[in-house]
Amino acid sequence: MIRKDFIKLAAMSGAYLAASGEAHSGNVSSYNSAGLTAARLQQFLTSQVKLNPDTVDRIIIGNPETVIRKIGTCWMSNQETCRKAVESGINVLITHEPTFYTHRDLDEVPGFLKRSPEFTRDQYLAQIEKKKKWINDNGLVIIRNHDTLDALPEKGIPFALGQFLGFKNSDIIASRTYYNVYRFEKQSASSFARHLAGKLKELGQPGVAFYGDTKREVASVGIGTGWICDPMDYADLKPDVFIAIDDVVKTHIQTVFAEDTGHPLIVINHGVSEEMGMRSLNQIIKEKYPDIEVLHFSQGCTYEWITA
Repeated sequence: MIRKDFIKLAAMSGAYLAASGEAHSGNVSSYNSAGLTAARLQQFLTSQVKLNPDTVDRIIIGNPETVIRKIGTCWMSNQETCRKAVESGINVLITHEPTFYTHRDLDEVPGFLKRSPEFTRDQYLAQIEKKKKWINDNGLVIIRNHDTLDALPEKGIPFALGQFLGFKNSDIIASRTYYNVYRFEKQSASSFARHLAGKLKELGQPGVAFYGDTKREVASVGIGTGWICDPMDYADLKPDVFIAIDDVVKTHIQTVFAEDTGHPLIVINHGVSEEMGMRSLNQIIKEKYPDIEVLHFSQGCTYEWITA
């Protein structure tokens, strides 16, 4: 999640971007999707929750009237994933994060580079044009689904991660939009961290960063929604352990506070925290459009672990 302040606004009341007849009511009804266009798919996706009119959930690039042959989902639409999608026969790819290196994609080009040196600006702008051309030349449509999945009850980002870690909704002892606190059997913080690392290894992250008192007895964990996971923002929910992502935590603020107070803080990779949410979205689309093939490109941890 990028631009935390905007995302918080995205769940507030605003224009309801639902397509007529396709609103999500918890049970996804399917229908014959022959002739389904990228625009109609996008309308269904944004009908899941109420969104601010300024949402980033939109068609980022490509023809909205493209008739869908095959759908792909991914956390990050990097060049390699786009290439794999096209090679797989996909002509509509749904991504959670930006395609063009900034939160609002092409709407912020070249503005997001205004503070960068000219050499850097030229490099980024050249790569953006190169990537745009490749996407258009290959007839690929890219849809962003970010704000919707972040705020989606039951199946959104924090719920999907919690379920992957073995929790049920009945384990939730405190919650509000973007945050859940789950209970578990009392154990040492280090024991819980090892359990967490064991699960996350399946997503390409074989270890976690731990701050605080490893011997502290804990019985609950707080999970945010990707970028919306700063322990300072949901400390009032009082989890025994916080989980946050590497894109948010600063080593001179939250981590030092955890060390000084002993309150356990576990830091994981951004992509790992949201991978299961994208798999959940993939399943929602499959249930809605059972006659269209929907593939998911698993990414998980966004960097390679290199050890001595």
